Order: sequence, then structure tokens, then C-alpha cells
Amino acid sequence: MPETGIASKARFDIVRYAQVWEDADILVDALAGPPGRTFLSVCSAGDNALALLLLDPRTVVVRDLSEAQLHCLAVRIAAMRTLAWAEFVALMEPTPAIDRTALMQRVLPALSPAAREFWQTRLDAVEILGLAGVGKFEHYFAVFRRRILPLIHGAATVEGVFVPRSREDRENFFTEHWNNWRWRLATNLFFSRFVMGRLGRDPAFFAHAEGSLPAQVRRKVRQAAVDQDPSKNPYMQWILIGRHAGALPLAWREEHFATIRARLDRLDVGLGRVDDQAAQKFDGFNLSDVFEYMAADEFSACYGRLLSLSNPGARLVYWNMMAPRRVPAVHASAVRRNAELEARLAAADKAFFYADLVIEDVT
Repeated sequence: MPETGIASKARFDIVRYAQVWEDADILVDALAGPPGRTFLSVCSAGDNALALLLLDPRTVVVRDLSEAQLHCLAVRIAAMRTLAWAEFVALMEPTPAIDRTALMQRVLPALSPAAREFWQTRLDAVEILGLAGVGKFEHYFAVFRRRILPLIHGAATVEGVFVPRSREDRENFFTEHWNNWRWRLATNLFFSRFVMGRLGRDPAFFAHAEGSLPAQVRRKVRQAAVDQDPSKNPYMQWILIGRHAGALPLAWREEHFATIRARLDRLDVGLGRVDDQAAQKFDGFNLSDVFEYMAADEFSACYGRLLSLSNPGARLVYWNMMAPRRVPAVHASAVRRNAELEARLAAADKAFFYADLVIEDVT
């Protein structure tokens, strides 16, 4: 299939996402069902593909246009096979006084030659930042955390976000200590499409964006800080303090480590478009936010190809940040929106910068 749209415009030779920024708890809840099913997943950094193994599938087919992103999953697989759980987390996190280079030297022999060469050239970055900190998007948040956030709030206020509180106390803390004019000004500047495109995402990823990203960030941050419990939010913790403090992404948690490790052979990982899987049928789809990088006609064509890969009753799960995407009108009769499940899971979604969670069932 020829490269079109984002595949011909954005760079795919760098680690853009060193960790996955869609909430795996939400994804796994959305795709819950009987064992033995087959899933198709966008790779990104691989965390959510690993999380799908908790559903006891027959196979998880993982695809990405970026070989660098596939290397992120490959090193996780090798680390899970080689290291104990605490060592795995130490390799992922920028934990002080941990020799991550020594951990990587144990992991590298378990990688393919291409993945081994890729990570050997990045050992210094892994030593300093942890595997989960070496991506462009993570660097964007690091710039915010180190250069912008200290101009808005002191360290005590930032740490105070993650103190367990009642909802009423969280709302008081947010109103009285967090939501000041400096915060509102900083979000207007730093979370603009221009800055995020230059420092975080590729500018091409915003070609079809609509609406105000800063306003969306402020609204969703309030939801994550008040309606939810930040002490249990690994995504907010990484953004504001640069590490996970008491909360880990689903696939990294100790209670799931042995289960995921035992099922790693069920992953089918490869380079390519997620909608280009000949002669396979799937029961569930983890599509990340892949549709918002597409023009309307490309989105419709891609959606149609995914429907052709779907078993009856298959479920599509995806997110939108800035480009509103739902089933194209031409395919509307083939799917049913699961609005009740969307609403319930969206309220609990800890990855607070996405505007919309979409769950659609093939009829």
C-alpha cells in the first residue's frame, strides 16, 4: 500500500513517544471480554499492546509506521524476559542511583540486531532519563517541567497535587493554589499547536486539528485534578514531576508482570500500516489517535479497510485530541456507537489531554 497522508509528511526515524499516553486501564476495560480473541493494536511505545495481554487473547497483532517505535516495544519485551519486576521499572524510570546501563547490557543480547544497534546508540540517554523518558514528546514535557512550571508554582505546590484528598479538598486546592493567572498564561503559550508541534508532536500531526488546544488542556487538567484522584494518575505524575510517584501504567504494575511475561509470545509485531493486514480478522482494535492524522477521505478509506478486517461484534477503540473523528457517514450502518460505555470510561480516563474517547461496535 503506498504511503499517503502522515506517512509521507512526518518523521518516523526518532522515538516520538517513549511511553504510551493513552490510558491502558480504559483501553482494557473497553475491550474486556472472553479469552482467546484476536486484537489489532497501534504500537506507539508498546505499553498498551502489552496491557492487552491481560485479556488473555489468542494474538495481539501490533503495527506501526515507525521502526523506532517498534524498537520501544522490542526493548520492553526483552527487559520483561530478562529482568525482575523491580529492575524493569528501574530501567523505565529516571530513578536516581540506578545503573541503567548495566541493566541494558543484560537486555541487549535478547534484542534483534537492528533493535540492539538502535539502543546501543542511546545508552547515555537511557542512563539519564530512563527508557520512558527518551522520546520527543517526553522531552516536551521535560521542558515544561523544568523551565515553565517553576515560573508558575513552587515545588511544594506541585508535590501537593499528588497528596490524597477528598474531592472537595481537591477542588479547593485547585482553585486556591493551582489555577492562577500564570497557569492560564503558560497554557496559552506552551500548549499551543505551534509549540507542541515544534517540541512535542510533529507539526504534520496538527494538519487536521480544530479548536483551542490550551482551552482543552485547562479543562481536562481540572477534571484530572479535581474529579479524579491525581495520586493515582501516572500520566499527570510524569508530566509534573518527571517520574511515577505511587502510580504506574497498567502494563508496568507488579501484580501484572508475571502474566504479561508469560504471554509475550502472543504478540505479532511488525512494521506497516495498521489497516494493511491481509487475510486476518480481529475482535478488537486499539487505534490510539491514528485517525486525527488523516484527512477526511483518507480516514473514511482507512475505516472501511478496518471494517473489512473485523469479525462480527468487533470493537474499535480510539481517541481524539484535536481532530473530531467518528465513524464516517458512509460506514455508519456498519457500526453502533457505545455511548454509555464511552461516557463511563471517559469520566475515568487519566490521560487527560484527549478531548474524546470513541468506542464503536461492528454490527
